[in-house]
Amino acid sequence: MLKTISEALENFCIHQIRIPHTLSDGVSSNKSFIAYIDIDAQSGETHRVYIASDTNFMQRVSKLFLEEDESDENTLIDMTLETTNLIVGSAKVIAEESNINPYTINTPHFLKTDIFDFEYDQAKFVNIDNDKLMIAIKELC
Repeated sequence: MLKTISEALENFCIHQIRIPHTLSDGVSSNKSFIAYIDIDAQSGETHRVYIASDTNFMQRVSKLFLEEDESDENTLIDMTLETTNLIVGSAKVIAEESNINPYTINTPHFLKTDIFDFEYDQAKFVNIDNDKLMIAIKELC
């Protein structure tokens, strides 16, 4: 599952942000906008996918989609939810097309703006300049 979501994250960076990026294992310790989306795999498993983005990364997304140089906190929260939906939705299509444990996605939810301190099984983060966005996955059942 992390493979398809990582691929979708890289596609987002390549096709939307269009700036060189690096993808690494691990978590970011930066204060982040944190959202999650639950996914229900065809195999019967349920996972929670977290997206945690520092302010600069999410401001970059807001500039891209809304052309805002300085977005307020509510706009950055909305962008966090939209980014979560875009990345995990893209991963859903990748999983379906490659027949790798297809799944359905639920509605994204915003959790908080703080340090990522949730339990997870796997995590990766993307770095663009010094801006970070992390994905983490936790199996729920």
